[in-house]
Amino acid sequence: MNGETGFVFAMIGIAAALMASNRVRFDIVALLVVLALMLSGVLTVGEALAGFGSSVVVLVAGLLVVGEMLDRTGVARAVGDWILKHGGTNETRLLVLVMVGAGLLGGVMSSTAVVAIFIPIVLRIAAETNHSASRMLLPMSYAALVSGMLTLIATTPNIVVHEELKGAGFAGFGFFSFTLVGAAVLAVAVIYILLIGRRLLSGAAPIAESGRAGRSLFELWEDFRVGESIDRLQINAGSDLAGKTIAETRLESRYRVRIHGILRAGPGGEERIAAPGPGTELRAQDVMLVVGRPEDNDRVLAEQDLTRLPATQRNRQRWLWELGGVAVLLHPESRLIGKSLREVAFRTTYGLHVLGLRRARNPVADFKDAKLQAADSLFVVGPWSRIHQLQSRTHDFVVLEIPSEHAEIVPSYRRLPVALVILVAMVLLTVFDVVPLVTAVILAALAAVFTRCLTMEDSYRAIHWSSLVLIAGMLPLADALTKTGGTDLIVDSLISTMGGAGPHAMLTVLFFLTAALGLVLSNTASAVLVAPIAIEVAGALDVSPYPFAVAVLIAASAAFSTPVSTPVVTLVVDPGRYGFLDFVKVGVPLLLLTYLVTLIVAPVLFPFHPS
Repeated sequence: MNGETGFVFAMIGIAAALMASNRVRFDIVALLVVLALMLSGVLTVGEALAGFGSSVVVLVAGLLVVGEMLDRTGVARAVGDWILKHGGTNETRLLVLVMVGAGLLGGVMSSTAVVAIFIPIVLRIAAETNHSASRMLLPMSYAALVSGMLTLIATTPNIVVHEELKGAGFAGFGFFSFTLVGAAVLAVAVIYILLIGRRLLSGAAPIAESGRAGRSLFELWEDFRVGESIDRLQINAGSDLAGKTIAETRLESRYRVRIHGILRAGPGGEERIAAPGPGTELRAQDVMLVVGRPEDNDRVLAEQDLTRLPATQRNRQRWLWELGGVAVLLHPESRLIGKSLREVAFRTTYGLHVLGLRRARNPVADFKDAKLQAADSLFVVGPWSRIHQLQSRTHDFVVLEIPSEHAEIVPSYRRLPVALVILVAMVLLTVFDVVPLVTAVILAALAAVFTRCLTMEDSYRAIHWSSLVLIAGMLPLADALTKTGGTDLIVDSLISTMGGAGPHAMLTVLFFLTAALGLVLSNTASAVLVAPIAIEVAGALDVSPYPFAVAVLIAASAAFSTPVSTPVVTLVVDPGRYGFLDFVKVGVPLLLLTYLVTLIVAPVLFPFHPS
């Protein structure tokens, strides 16, 4: 071992120690690695910075945008709704649906994002079924980890291994090349959790809280003592309201009720009209979202031939994606001070309804004609788009409190079908090798913007720049290991000690080497370091590199044993109230089972000696 090789090994050790300490950001560690490689002369400036121009970085950035598209259009929420609908109250069925749902969804979007989306879903399921959330959160996060083993784009280590194969002169993986291995691991994980894993978590405390920060919209409603209720009233065929505009019905002046939304069935599905204007024509079978005092709602129901419909959880959620409410404070320099809500035509000017007013924390009963004063609090409701516009009027209003439902908004849910078409097109372009993977991902990301599934600003916000810096900074470390002879040294050591034991024993070593590095490095960094070693070892043994490559990418996603090895499991620590030993006693057996599945299935799908 020469001095440069020793320096690179030392760099790997220092980087691992810094990451394991969790006191230095991973992206900072990566930049320090790049700087050290440049200053030491191990790599030239161009070589040390080459990772920032890698196709891996572009791929990851594009996939983050595609994942954001799926989130903002409600694909993930739809999966959660389906689980709530079909899961019932049986814990076994719920666990299967949650794990399979998280696993399949994570195959096409970030597993970290999947866990973030599924946490409130699982907490809601637990609250409604009286099951312990701690018995479902950890299995859900494990399923999201396994999702990284299902498709080529599911997680960054897969792309790293794919690019390493191509760089070594081999054909890369296809989109579904190793899906059967991942599916086998997911099936084994579900069976293990059902038979053993959940029982190891049985002592965890049940969780009753919703997990959402802040008060709900209806808690704000009660705080302002609005005194009005929301009803869903359907217009029957014989009603006098059918065929009239809202202005012509004079519902507000005659009954003191206001129509905040209309649900209309159409050939293309349900159409929701949020905050309809006075000129909107009402039709038979329309469902009106009516706000008024209970007695007024009852009167219009009886006199106008309407039918009151129950509010389902799904319907309530869809309306909350369209309509919301906030508490706002009048700025001391607001133009509204000294005027009444009628005088400023608040509803016409801002497109929002004021349902309550508080002055010195006391509700004002007849507030529509009251002269507004500085520090008055208004409870306003209406379309979220209008509420966001109100937030920008900082010289007139100060937003005091945004309800907790705001965090669950799916802003582009109407474009869910478009997002699915884009996703399927990207997969088909990749599966049939019409264009390279990176091209298909960039096309999908641009299509998401062009079809208004998300804006360009949303796309930039979706990209985790710290993750890209981590990847770009660690890639040159593998190059330095190869350039200084470190890779050859590791390969020679493995061959001399394990070469005679056969390829299955070598696959075992590579699997656990990757898994062990993943405990102290990120899973991306461990794949970056081990993938080239695996390919070199395969060449030295004169066997196919593919089973070794599959073992590396499977092991990189098998970070079940500690709560700090990946954000996918770290996210559930607090809401699940887990301790370190929970991950050890549940995760270590699952890691061993994952190894056994890989050892058995990978060589069958990817023979060591293909004919």
